[in-house]
Amino acid sequence: MSLLPATEVADAVDSFMAASPVARSWDVETLVDWTAVDANRLTEGQVSAVRFITLIEDHLPGYFDIYHKHFPVDGEVDPAVFVHNRELYHFTIRWAAEEDTHARALTRYQVASGIAEREALWAELAEEGRKEFALPLDHPVQFFAYALVQEKATQMYYQHLRDVVDEPALKTVLTRLSRDEARHFTFMADVTSRYLRAYGDSMVEPIREVIAGFRMPLADTMRGYWRWALKIADVARYDHTEAYEHLIKVIDRAVDTKSDRQTELTRFIASCTSLPG
Repeated sequence: MSLLPATEVADAVDSFMAASPVARSWDVETLVDWTAVDANRLTEGQVSAVRFITLIEDHLPGYFDIYHKHFPVDGEVDPAVFVHNRELYHFTIRWAAEEDTHARALTRYQVASGIAEREALWAELAEEGRKEFALPLDHPVQFFAYALVQEKATQMYYQHLRDVVDEPALKTVLTRLSRDEARHFTFMADVTSRYLRAYGDSMVEPIREVIAGFRMPLADTMRGYWRWALKIADVARYDHTEAYEHLIKVIDRAVDTKSDRQTELTRFIASCTSLPG
């Protein structure tokens, strides 16, 4: 299985950390005046969207476990693989902390605004959160290509939702979330690009498999996911295939001259984009 050299992973992690120093981070407690939030300024559909994205974000333990399973840092891997995985772990720890902050912010918003009672919300989150999150992937590059699309699609939905809500605190929360997702996307795009430069055409089929079977997180486990997704799409555009053009750009920019197989890959990805309508 082709792993990036640890030096490449370390360079990608260093770039991410330099672009997002801790000094520029935010925290739930001081983000907004939680006593002033008002769900009465939201439509029924917007409330539904907040509930939906809270469930998605709160499944963070399952998402983090994917990286722990596929890039373990324990005695079961040989030293060279450990070094690679340990460098990646620097990112996944920061990423997990930021995603957990997203979950806390959305949970806090629901409770402070009166959308949900705390204990009832905990029970709702536990019902979905206890379900295993799995990705039918095995090649290392696939975990970054998948997350590239997922993070960009999430970022774009938060921006779309922010643009239609008229509640200042929620606008602030969504702005912060979308900025974080944009930085996470940049890291995933950087690593995917490095795989393409290092291994060329051998990355085509693994990336193609990601798109051919792509599902957003919890699409196959959350009760009523597809019905709910259609409902929130009526509130603000929700279509993960919007992110495919960004994957195409990553492939286009990764190498100076694309091979025939890479060109066919970008055509395939473009063909998977939802038709307007």
